[in-house]
Amino acid sequence: MPSSPSPSPIALPKMSPTSSIFKKRSSTATLVPKTAASYLSALSEADARRLRAHVPTATPALSLSSSVTSDSEDSVLHENEEYIRPGLETPLRPPTSEQVFNTLHSEFGHCANDEYRYVSEHVPGTSLVHVAQEPPYYIVISTYISYLILICLGHIRDFLGKRFHPSAYHHLMPRDGYVPLNSDFDSFYTRRLKRRMDECFSQPVTGVAGRTIMLMDRYSADYNATQIFTGTRTRALNISSYNYLGFAQAKGGCADAVEESIRRYGVSSAGARLEGGSTDLHVLAESLVARFVGQEDALISSMGFSTNSAYIPALVSKGCLVISDELNHASIRFGVRLSGANVRMYKHNDMDALESLLRECISQGQPKTHRPWKKILVIVEGLYSMEGTIVDLPRVIELKQKYKFYLFVDEAHSIGAVGPNGRGVADYFGIPPQSIDVLMGTMTKSFGAAGGYIAGSKALIDRLRVRGYLGAYGEAMAPPVLMQIVSSMASIMGIAPAPPTSNSSTATLRLGNGTATESTEIHPGPAPPSLLPSWLTLDPSLVSGVEGRTRLRRLTFNSRYLHQGLIKLGFITYGHPMSPVIPLLLFNPGKMNMFHRLMKENATPIVVVVVSYPACALMTTRARLCVSAAHTKEDMDTILRACDDIGDVLDLKHGIPRSERWDIDTVCERAVELAHM
Repeated sequence: MPSSPSPSPIALPKMSPTSSIFKKRSSTATLVPKTAASYLSALSEADARRLRAHVPTATPALSLSSSVTSDSEDSVLHENEEYIRPGLETPLRPPTSEQVFNTLHSEFGHCANDEYRYVSEHVPGTSLVHVAQEPPYYIVISTYISYLILICLGHIRDFLGKRFHPSAYHHLMPRDGYVPLNSDFDSFYTRRLKRRMDECFSQPVTGVAGRTIMLMDRYSADYNATQIFTGTRTRALNISSYNYLGFAQAKGGCADAVEESIRRYGVSSAGARLEGGSTDLHVLAESLVARFVGQEDALISSMGFSTNSAYIPALVSKGCLVISDELNHASIRFGVRLSGANVRMYKHNDMDALESLLRECISQGQPKTHRPWKKILVIVEGLYSMEGTIVDLPRVIELKQKYKFYLFVDEAHSIGAVGPNGRGVADYFGIPPQSIDVLMGTMTKSFGAAGGYIAGSKALIDRLRVRGYLGAYGEAMAPPVLMQIVSSMASIMGIAPAPPTSNSSTATLRLGNGTATESTEIHPGPAPPSLLPSWLTLDPSLVSGVEGRTRLRRLTFNSRYLHQGLIKLGFITYGHPMSPVIPLLLFNPGKMNMFHRLMKENATPIVVVVVSYPACALMTTRARLCVSAAHTKEDMDTILRACDDIGDVLDLKHGIPRSERWDIDTVCERAVELAHM
C-alpha cells in the first residue's frame, strides 16, 4: 500500500494549536486570560480550528537517514521542528570562553554556577513525618461532586446505549454463550473516566528522554477514542522522566562505553542466568552493585517490577508474616500475594503504628493456631515515589533491634538520588548498610538503564539465585544495559588508582557468585579497577568522581528549589524537600487534563505526569514532577512561572495564606535562599 505523502514544509514558525492564548515576555510564559471561563473559551476555539485544519491520515515511517541530522547530532531530531526553541536546544546565556561543557544542552543542561549545588544529607532533629495539608471545604465538596456526576452520567449512558445502540456496546454484551471478557465493572472506569483524560497518558515521544524530550504531536476528533498524529514534533522541557542524575544521554562517556559493549557482546545474552545467559559483565556488575550499596553480595535482574514480585516469594512463605507500609509499591504487594505469607499494613511512615502492630502480631502469633511466626519481614521503601516522602529509617532500625525482625528496604527511587554519596537512604542517614537485611533497588531511575537488584549477605543471595523465579525463567539483562549500569555507577563512586602488581595482593574477585572484597575498603569508597572491564575507558571527570558528585548536588538543589518555590507560590505539595519526586496537588480530576495541556502549550512546552485514582487516594489527584540533575536553574524558573500562571487560572493555590506568599519574581531571585531554607 503506498504511503501517504508527507506534509509540505511550513515556512512560518510552528505555533501550537492553543498557543494563541499565551504570549512571551522576557523569555517567560505569561497567561493572557485570567478567568477560567475566558480561558476555556479560547481553548475551545483553538480546538475547533485544529479540527478544521487539514491533517494527513498517515505519516511515513522514519528511515535511518531521516533520523540522523547532518551535523552528526544523532540524539537530536530536528526534523519537523520548524524552529529552534531558545533555552531548550541552546542555553539562554552562552558559555564564556572559560567554560567548557562536554554535554549536549538538550540532554544535560549547562550550569557552571556552584551556588546551584546542595548536599543531600539528613539534618538531625528534622521531622520525616509528612503532615498532609487539607484543601478548603469547597474544593473537597466540588471534587466529590465531580466524581459523582461522572459516575452517574456514565451509568446512564451505558444503560441507554445498550438498549438503543447495541452495536456500540457489543464488547460488553454476551455472545454465543460466552460472557464478555471485559465486564461492565472492570471497564467502566476506563471507558467513562480515563478516556476523557487520555490526552494526558501514553504521550508518544521520540529521541532521548533527557533534560528535554521530543513529543509527537497528536489530536483526537472523537473524544480520545482514537488519536491522530499530525506528523510534526515538539521539543518540550522534560519533567516527567525518572532521569534523576541525567545519565539518560546519547552522548558522553557512558554512552561510548555502551556502544563499545555492543561491539563486544551484542545486544542480548539470549538466555536465563542459570542457563547460558550469564556473562562476565553480569558478574562484574553484581560485584560493583554490592560494593556500591555496602553489602556482601548482590544479584541483578532485567526488570525492576519483577525483582520484587519474583524474589519476595523466595524470602517468605506460608506461616511467615509480612508487615508492609500502606503506600508500598504494587510490585511489593504482588510479590507478597504470590508468597502466601500473611500480610499486615500500618499507617504510612508512622513508627508508633508500626511498633503497636509488631507487639500485637508477636504476642498473638499465627491466626487460629497462635503459633509463633516462622519469620517476620518488614518491608518499607526508601523514597515513596507517589508521595515523595523518605522512610524514617533510624526509627525502623531501633525497632528492628528491639523486636528482631528482618528488614527489606526498596530503594527503587532513592538509590543514586539521595545521600551525600548517592548510596540511598542508609547513606542519607549515615546508617551502616549491613544493618539492613535486604536492599532492593532499580537501575531505571538514577542510572539511566533498566532492571533491578537485590543485595544482602552472601548466604541470602546464593539462596535467591536458585529459589528466585528470575534465575531460571527470566531473560538475563542485556549487555548494553549492564554496561550503562557499570559506567554510570562507577562514575558516581569514582575509580580508585590501580594497585601495584604483587603476588600478595589482598584484593579478591570470586566469579562464582559475583562477590568482590578488599581488605582496605571503607564504605562508601571508590570502585576498585578489578570490578571494571579491562577494556573500559572513561573520561577523567568520570574516573575521579567529580562528575558524579556534581550531578548529585545539582539534583538536590533543583529538588529543594522547586519544592520550596511551589510552597512559597501557594501550592499544596507533598513529600520531603530532598526528594526528586514532587507531588503537586490538583484535587479535582477535571483539572488533570487542563493542567497537563496548559503546561504542554506553554511558551516553553513542559511535559508532566498527572496521577489520579486508583493510583492515589480519591481526593489527592496530583501532578508528579520528577526533577533531574540535567535541569538548570533556569529550567526550574520556567516550571515555576508556568505553574504560577496556570495555578491562578485553575484555582490551585490552596497552601499557605496569601499574605505569606511570594511573587514569582521574588521566588526566582531568591532561589539559593529557598534551597537552603
